Amino acid sequence: MPNPPEGPLIHAEGLVKRFGGFTAVDGIDLSVPRGEAFGFLGPNGAGKSSTMRMIGCVSMPTAGRLRILGMDPAVDGSAIRARLGVCPQLDNLDPELTVRENLTGYARYFGLPRAEARRRADELLEFVQLSERARSEVEPLSGGMKRRLTIARALVNDPDLVLLDEPTTGLDPQARHLVWERLTRLKRRGATLVLTTHYMDEAEQLCDRLVVMDGGRIVAEGSPRELIAAHSTPEVVELRFGETRPADAADRLAGIGERVDELPDRLLVYTADGDAAAAEVHRRGLAAAGVLIRRSTLEDVFLHLTGRTLVD
Repeated sequence: MPNPPEGPLIHAEGLVKRFGGFTAVDGIDLSVPRGEAFGFLGPNGAGKSSTMRMIGCVSMPTAGRLRILGMDPAVDGSAIRARLGVCPQLDNLDPELTVRENLTGYARYFGLPRAEARRRADELLEFVQLSERARSEVEPLSGGMKRRLTIARALVNDPDLVLLDEPTTGLDPQARHLVWERLTRLKRRGATLVLTTHYMDEAEQLCDRLVVMDGGRIVAEGSPRELIAAHSTPEVVELRFGETRPADAADRLAGIGERVDELPDRLLVYTADGDAAAAEVHRRGLAAAGVLIRRSTLEDVFLHLTGRTLVD
């Protein structure tokens, strides 16, 4: 297999994707170097999936320039796909095959000799902690096990670039953390990861750098820490009132912090000093049922940039 290029593994300039009169991706620029874990965040319909499909060479750009592994998807789509690992949002494992056969069978699509496919399958099953289930059927596996097997399958061709679409959606917290740990190990080995996620903590845990998309455009870019520093405050005071929330509560909080966001279940006060802000809330006579002082997160960046949460 040829070596990946010296430059970025993904490079896009003015990338556009239209479906009839609808523009899903509206002139974005991005560059992903080798060894980086890069993330796409955005509400539903922001253009994340359309961008990932163009990177995966299953959907051609309408306009702009796109190079994957130094090649043009319009000309070299097959060669690019042979060097990609893809973990789709929904597991599409073969239930009629065993866990191990799902890997060895998939390896044959890439022309791996049978002995190499078996060796690679055993190595990957150990990596995702499924060696003891190698002979098991797929259907009885838990959701977390199926997700780990899908990730293992994406690695069977030793890809230069791994695309992960919502890698832990639907998993319980324990399973999510196990998947995170496996992906972190993969990143430490020097793998280049590109992922979409609806989980803020997942983006902070896994991504070296990410972009926030909204309406088909990139509205912010940077590391999680850089985005939080640029678009939020050091601390946030969360106020929950239950059914007793005053109609003018948000107005009465004006001036306490840099801004106040009003959500259906709580009010958020963005401030440099959470303790001082909470004390001022109390002084103004707003008796909240619950008060939480916390650090800013990527969810706060989202509220500021898009006015919506990721699950909209």
